[in-house]
Amino acid sequence: MAKDLYFTKEHEQVRRAVRDFIKKDINPYVDEWEEKGIAPLHDIFKKMGELGFLGIRYDPKYGGLGLDYWYELVFLEELGNIECGGIPMAIGVQTNMATPAIAQFGSDYLKETYLAPAIAGDMVGSIAVTEPDAGSDVAALKTFAKRDGDDYVINGSKTFITNGTQADFLTLLARTSDKPGYHCFGLFVVPTHLPGFVVSKKLDKLGMRSSDTAELFFDNLRVPAENLIGEEGEGFIYQMQQFQHERFFTLPSTYVTMRKTIEMTIAYLKERIVFGKPLIAKQVLRHRLVQWLTELEGLKQLTYHIVRMKEAGQEATREISMGKLLAGQLASKISDGCLQMYGGSGFMNEMPISRIFRDSRLTAIGGGANEVMCEVIAKMEGM
Repeated sequence: MAKDLYFTKEHEQVRRAVRDFIKKDINPYVDEWEEKGIAPLHDIFKKMGELGFLGIRYDPKYGGLGLDYWYELVFLEELGNIECGGIPMAIGVQTNMATPAIAQFGSDYLKETYLAPAIAGDMVGSIAVTEPDAGSDVAALKTFAKRDGDDYVINGSKTFITNGTQADFLTLLARTSDKPGYHCFGLFVVPTHLPGFVVSKKLDKLGMRSSDTAELFFDNLRVPAENLIGEEGEGFIYQMQQFQHERFFTLPSTYVTMRKTIEMTIAYLKERIVFGKPLIAKQVLRHRLVQWLTELEGLKQLTYHIVRMKEAGQEATREISMGKLLAGQLASKISDGCLQMYGGSGFMNEMPISRIFRDSRLTAIGGGANEVMCEVIAKMEGM
């Protein structure tokens, strides 16, 4: 499908700028960052901030570009060209997870103090929701923020926190009341320099190795009451809305990365001679690849439909949930299937397909597991 159906010359200029940045400032260093288990996010984000990449849709008053969802889509599609999953995920936390609630519900003070530096790349943000006993069941979280004068005192722990060892601030969801229901949570911006903040440990993961992931602990951490986003008691609602930005983030990078994976696999199959013929001559392999390409096109068109809905101001939770479910399924199926076509070579860490296989597995888990997406869709369908 011709790009000019959706994208203008201005959109394509942004696309080229993001692609050039990735080619020059990210991909040459991916292997090094994967080996170290961490990437220098302050350096990366500062460069991205100077280019305007971290605030594409945000208000120019706070350093954003104030552009539409099509520009954001261009940006997210290009992140799929990064040669690992960890760096796009770290960027996505900054643009689509830690900052949307601040931009939508935060006070001018919070926007000036945290959103503006995040857009500029002067601060690294992180989203702190998941706990050891509360992942998919967000309402079960136990971290508590108790009002004490002009402060909230936070106690508890968070785990699987992306950017957690480098973050300057967290957008943190905590319980503010023991009452039942969903109106007993607060969403806070928590600076990590405050006494009582502890990085318990850096976690060792199967994939996304260039992304630092941490377990965090809060011991009587005092955060000013002005760091509460919006109203006390509404934090869960704000976070559910923020999840839509997070889940949408996964769609473009999935169909771009998986398409590139298929193209890479096709090139390998053309060169690999088995029983006197290239493997691509096997009809069963060709048909399998075509099936995956067809499903990816379906995901892409659903994503474009979601952007049209967003531009029209329509509620897209159902469609985003469907896209997230489909992305998780396709990422797992295609990365596994392509690795199988590589045979023993695919099992070697030196082969790019092994990294894609490891990194892609998280798509079906993070930001709402496939099973959670099914439940969201079932409820919205009245089941």
